[in-house]
Amino acid sequence: MAITDYFKGFERKMIDVGDDVQINTLIGGKGEEVILLLHGHPESYLIWRDIAPELAKKYTVVATDLRGYGDSSKPKGLPDHSNYSKRVMAQDQVTVMEKLGFSKFHIVGHDRGARVCHRLMLDHTQKVLTCSMMDILPTLDMYEQTNREFATKYWHWFFYIQAYDFPERFLGADPEYFIRNNLLKKATPEAQKNFPEDVLQEYIRHYSNPATVHGISEDYRASAGIDLEHDKIDRPFTIKTPLLVLWGANGVVGNIWNVLEGWQKYASDVQGFRVQDCGHFVPEEKPKVVLEALLKFLDMKKAL
Repeated sequence: MAITDYFKGFERKMIDVGDDVQINTLIGGKGEEVILLLHGHPESYLIWRDIAPELAKKYTVVATDLRGYGDSSKPKGLPDHSNYSKRVMAQDQVTVMEKLGFSKFHIVGHDRGARVCHRLMLDHTQKVLTCSMMDILPTLDMYEQTNREFATKYWHWFFYIQAYDFPERFLGADPEYFIRNNLLKKATPEAQKNFPEDVLQEYIRHYSNPATVHGISEDYRASAGIDLEHDKIDRPFTIKTPLLVLWGANGVVGNIWNVLEGWQKYASDVQGFRVQDCGHFVPEEKPKVVLEALLKFLDMKKAL
């Protein structure tokens, strides 16, 4: 199956967001309301392959590759990693949506994309109608509450942040092994069938590019530095955007933290649930559950 077959009817665009950065963008559907989908590590827009086409029957859907990932630009990181801060990555997405003609939209993110969603809500409150985030808590909380279990299972959080080019050399040494090991070990055994070979090969293609490994490293370096500075400043701010949070019942985050209570500390309108028989890669492991939850949440908020 060709990768493009997963997104039949979608148009692909490379959108210039400034500073010689282009964001790989797919757009489909014709609904009046617009949904922006943001992927996680170490993947691309392809994580939405079983969800975006269904959403497009009712909504206009935009799916992008974050800077540093997929087929989007991968600029060299600055000394303070600020060009990979979630503030800059969120602005990338706002610029994409503005150039597509969308001033307000729903956002949905998994993993790293959800962290961009968090910053997008804080920096561009008036643009975000609702937000749905999967398998995360705020970055600052997770670093502050790190324990042995988290550091062991999320070792890459602490490896990627090492100085250039230590992680780039090691993590990029065997892209195929890294992708298969990272994705399949974090998914439940039953869900591994949801990662067909053509999809794995696409993720391997991206990760085989040294610039991608560098971009991802910079994403994590920013999260352990400049992003924490931004998050500390905004920590007292109460998020008013309606928020849906989902997490894998068999995942690391949900087993260590109470995800719902964690977000209720910072947002006034939060709902969500653990997805049963699911690991970290919620949209790919349980796309039907995610789709049903998204549609129900969006319909409910539209009715209010």
